[in-house]
Amino acid sequence: MDMKVKEVAELVGVSIRTLHHYDQIGLLTPKEITDSGYRLYSEENLETLQQILFFKELGFTLKEIKKIINSPLFNRQEALILQRKMLIEKRKKVDKMIETIDKTIKHMAGEIQMTNEERFEGINVGFNQFEEEARRRWGNQSIDEINAKLKGMSKDEQNDLSDRWDMIFNKLACLRNQSPESQEVQATIKQWYDFLNENFSKYSLDAFYGLGQLYINDERFTKNIDQYGEGLAKLMSEAMEVFTNNQIRGGSNENNN
Repeated sequence: MDMKVKEVAELVGVSIRTLHHYDQIGLLTPKEITDSGYRLYSEENLETLQQILFFKELGFTLKEIKKIINSPLFNRQEALILQRKMLIEKRKKVDKMIETIDKTIKHMAGEIQMTNEERFEGINVGFNQFEEEARRRWGNQSIDEINAKLKGMSKDEQNDLSDRWDMIFNKLACLRNQSPESQEVQATIKQWYDFLNENFSKYSLDAFYGLGQLYINDERFTKNIDQYGEGLAKLMSEAMEVFTNNQIRGGSNENNN
């Protein structure tokens, strides 16, 4: 049975204005608008709204959500499985932080002693997971510069950086059934390229291509990346190669004109 906008708003816990906005931007179009002007929402509309709110909870923007759910390759069941995995990871992080808070309270009360490492369990950014490998491949100077930049950030800045990192990987995970040459994948890979250059080191196109090869040639990188979705490392590697080639060809064309 179809539901009116007020009924949907009360069921879900969002405002009527929000549902109107979703309709206006083409994110959630009601099944029907009656002659009296009532918006009627079907069961399928409710399923779509559930997807929108799950993605929103995971930090995706409305613009990004619209691209994902309107893609012809979008699969609702696959999306639910991915969302569940992402929420479990988010819960693990929150549980670890709560555990650290509980330990800190006991430490302050004199009940236990905490090491400096224990003080920050669950709240470290985690970008140094492959630092040893990175030093071997790209040299100490580049990695030291990155570490110095990270240490100079506040916790809020580090958390924001981590969230943006996750956002890009989660977005690509939702696109991993698309061709690495597709417009959406290439636009997101450009975001990854820009993110690395803005926040870590100045990546040449050759270095960016080499990083993509590392994603599939080093099982540690593959395993870590595929936590966001099986096959993501392969998609990113192929998409980074396409991006690199397109940029090189574009530069060559500009020089010839």
